[in-house]
Amino acid sequence: MINLENLCRHFEVGNQVVRALDEVNLIINQKEYVSIMGVSGSGKSTLLNILGLLDTPTSGDYLLSGINTSKMNDDEMAHIRSTKIGFVFQSFHLIPRLTAAENIEMPMVLSGLNPKERQEKVDNALARVNLTDRSDHRPEQLSGGQRQRVAIARSIVMEPDVLLADEPTGNLDSSSSKEIIKLIEELNQGGLTLVVVTHDKQLGRRSNRLIELLDGKIINDNQN
Repeated sequence: MINLENLCRHFEVGNQVVRALDEVNLIINQKEYVSIMGVSGSGKSTLLNILGLLDTPTSGDYLLSGINTSKMNDDEMAHIRSTKIGFVFQSFHLIPRLTAAENIEMPMVLSGLNPKERQEKVDNALARVNLTDRSDHRPEQLSGGQRQRVAIARSIVMEPDVLLADEPTGNLDSSSSKEIIKLIEELNQGGLTLVVVTHDKQLGRRSNRLIELLDGKIINDNQN
């Protein structure tokens, strides 16, 4: 599913070169549940951005389902992002003026799907996250946990192969956090490859595999 070969991401800061990722080699198989942990500045967010094709490596290769994304142009990467990869962020990133259903529908609008197909997929996504009765509510009318469920529904509505979650419970109380963890784990059990970046050691230990970064390098890669 995911294969990183000698992957590097360097940034120039003044006269210095910061090695955010330094010769990373990593294979994540289809349907795996992987957590990525590390202190601030370890490179985990940079790694997630590259996995999500939101950033490009300085050198090395990133193969997704056998396709070398490092050779793609912007349009090709945008297509892969919209069809193969789902994103869940700490801050939800919902559009305030849109209802839950309209937020979920947005990726399909941008991809040009017809209205009938969009409606069917929105209904299915709302049902999967148990929010059918909140479809016409705007983000301000939803709790934090409900907003994150809308964000998850939006991330899976295009039926991606992999879900990337960046601190998915970071803005939630303990009760809502448990609901969100249960939901994304159920998606993984349904066949979705799940990669979670987290500071939460308890969440990290729930995954089948825990990867730890330090100074842009993988220092531990263990099965839980």
